Amino acid sequence: MATPPASDRAFASQRRVARIITRLNIGGPSIQATGLTTALEPFGFHTRLLHGRLGDGEGDMSYLLPAGSDAHYVSTLCRPIAPFDDLRTLLRLYRELRSVRPAIVHTHMAKAGLLGRLAAAAYNATRGAAPRARIVHTYHGHVLEGYFSASVNRIFITLERLLARTSDAIVAISPAIRHELVESYGIGRDRQYRVVPLGFNLEGFAAINDADRAAARRALNLADGVPVIATVGRLTAIKQHELYLDAVRRVARQHPAVIALIAGDGERRAELEALAGTLGIGDRVRWLGWRRDLATIYAATDVFLLTSRNEGTPVAIIEAMASAVAVVSTDVGGVKDVVHSPDVGLLAPFGDAAALATAIGSLLADPAGRRAMGARGRAAVLQRFGFDRLVGDIARLYHELLDRE
Repeated sequence: MATPPASDRAFASQRRVARIITRLNIGGPSIQATGLTTALEPFGFHTRLLHGRLGDGEGDMSYLLPAGSDAHYVSTLCRPIAPFDDLRTLLRLYRELRSVRPAIVHTHMAKAGLLGRLAAAAYNATRGAAPRARIVHTYHGHVLEGYFSASVNRIFITLERLLARTSDAIVAISPAIRHELVESYGIGRDRQYRVVPLGFNLEGFAAINDADRAAARRALNLADGVPVIATVGRLTAIKQHELYLDAVRRVARQHPAVIALIAGDGERRAELEALAGTLGIGDRVRWLGWRRDLATIYAATDVFLLTSRNEGTPVAIIEAMASAVAVVSTDVGGVKDVVHSPDVGLLAPFGDAAALATAIGSLLADPAGRRAMGARGRAAVLQRFGFDRLVGDIARLYHELLDRE
């Protein structure tokens, strides 16, 4: 018999993880899932990543998959409710689990959390006396605020409460999310939760210096001294770009040369471009689409602005702070877990464009204070959101679960 490849021998000898994510669109969940696919090998875990299809207009992060990673595309797994595809996905995931025989099933994002945990429960029911898979779900945020109507939310809350009963551990990426899920929605028991902040490779952002900032401005055709406000994210309702545009309109009254950069794309682009024209700032807004060179965007930016209605842990804010850019954001979800004091960033109530504009204006009027805030923010996120810390946290959680009787 031929000797199996080294990767297959590792797969046979290590504890196996089935990681299931709805899709690899641009955002923190995709960065985490792709990074963990191979990073846990030294800790004794081989991961098979199962991921679904992107929605229209979503940026693709599958390019982050490490070469040689054990990743499988599930074409029927998608974000929208699609009963026929959802049933096919459930059966496919069950078959994958029977093939992988995982020690851990770890799901990410809402649809994968639903179908993946159901498949894992069905798989465990067939194990007999054999060891059962431990089931873990990560809430990178939640869909219980700002996405659906009250009646639909009630259905989701009921489903999440039921799914929590199948879960050996529930991971929240911030204390605020854990508190909200347990205290406000009654999802799971407090002892099931682990708070595991996101972790990223921030080295490229942390290395940005003054020479890089000048080069970035040249690359984006931005004149020296022109105030630049930027945001990064999908052009979708939850990100509330109309609030971003309104804040920019107000800032432009005091800083008429201001330029606004919007990196991202989505279903609302045409609508938002029209709104910028209506607000009289169409000539000040640059629509950059999806970009992989985010370090260039951040390097060219004076103030980063996030106007979301809901956030788990805001990846773009972490990247901006690692780039030593001063940040202003709506005070929602897990934002305060990152922007934890006025020393590292400024917050305003959701919907208050005037307060956001005032905060931006104060930073543009004080270049020295803005740079000092950026330096403090960089130090804060590099300490808390590194990728090595994330890998260690997840490995410890897995070992803890498997050591239980």
